[in-house]
This record gives sequence, C-alpha cells and structure tokens, in this order.
Amino acid sequence: MVLEYAMRCASACGRVVQKRAYGNHTTLANRWKDALIQMAFAPCLQFQYATGKNTSDIALALDALEAFLEKRADSFVIVTSDSDFVYLCHKLRERGAAIHVVGEEKTPAGLRSACDRFFEFIPTGPAKAAPNPPHFAPAPLAAVTVAPPPIVKKQPQFILDAVLQLAACTPDGKVNLSLLGSHLGKRPQGFKAKNYGYPKLIDMLRTYPSLRLSGQGDKTCTVRFAQKLDSQAA
Repeated sequence: MVLEYAMRCASACGRVVQKRAYGNHTTLANRWKDALIQMAFAPCLQFQYATGKNTSDIALALDALEAFLEKRADSFVIVTSDSDFVYLCHKLRERGAAIHVVGEEKTPAGLRSACDRFFEFIPTGPAKAAPNPPHFAPAPLAAVTVAPPPIVKKQPQFILDAVLQLAACTPDGKVNLSLLGSHLGKRPQGFKAKNYGYPKLIDMLRTYPSLRLSGQGDKTCTVRFAQKLDSQAA
C-alpha cells in the first residue's frame, strides 16, 4: 500500500508527529476509509464548492506552511503526483525544509525535481526511484510531518556586535535589555532567542563570557562588556 510505504519513508527521516489525508467525501469516507483508520491518519475533509474545483491541495499547502513557520516540523512527505505542488516544494525548501514526494509513474519531471527525494511506488513489488513501474490506484493527498531536531544552543557574533554598537552611545557603556531586544528585532531576518536554543534574550546573554548583566527585568536590566567592568573595578 502506498501509505505504508510513505510511512516507512517518513520514519526514516525522524519522529512522525502528524499524519493527515486530504480529500472529499468520496476519497476519504469510501475508497480510503479503512486504510486511513488502519494507519491512524487524521482525515481532512474538503468540500467542493464548485464543480471541477479541488480545495484539498490548497488546504494541504496551507497546513504544511503553517507547520513549518510555527517550527512544529521541518521535514515533509507528500503523497501525490500533482504538479500543482511544485511551488509548495520550492517555498518550503527555500526556507530550509526537507521535502519528500511519493508518487506514481506519471508524476511530471517538475515535481520530481522540486523535492529533495522522489519515491516511485510500485504496488506489486518494492518501491524504487527509477521510472517505468505500473500505475497504482489514485490516493488521497496525504501529508506526513516529521518533528524537527532539538535546537542546539548558539552564541552568534551579532549579539556582541549589537551590544558594542549600542554601548558606544551611552556614557557608562551599559545597554538596556529592552533596547537591545528592540534593536535585534529590526534585523532583516528578525530575532527570536528560542531559535538559538534559549527561552529569553536574557538567558542567552548570560552564556557570553565577555558580557555582564545587572538589574532585574527587561526595563531595569542592563548589559555591558566585562572588560570595561573589570578595568573599572581594578
């Protein structure tokens, strides 16, 4: 079964945290009901608001982007042969996500090239990545989400650069924590301490040997370089 093979692919990437199947009542409740129950997929029923219009692909794309942007997953396995998902693959890969596609022989070259790895399913034998297997029955659009690995705590240089820049504008070399946070938030790519493995900016600053903190809370806490502080104490 194509879903069983997709699950084997996903399990090799990491811990599977989300399994969803997208389709209308015909595909989810009739043709694929037993398979989805057996594999513990969450059905995402989509109604066709107009004849010939399929809303399942849009729903899958939105859910995938949301899961990645909220950092709930960074690897995706999509079961489809639809070239409409080429752009979704491009957008997720541009932002660092890993995209794997499980499809049939007729899957266009564009979709095969848009993902990190394409798996071609053969219902009468093992799956392979080469062409020319027989077709399998169309499956509902399915997405399997894999949890991202734990974030490694980092100490980027731009934190020290920001403290140095702001400290140059103060007479005592002290930088208010809230001012520093506002300054870092104006970076083109933004700033969140949790992306570097810390719950808050103050926790991140405490790991720098060259920095010293004083005060409590964002409004009263200040940070400065230890070298200047030590020289004044001497």
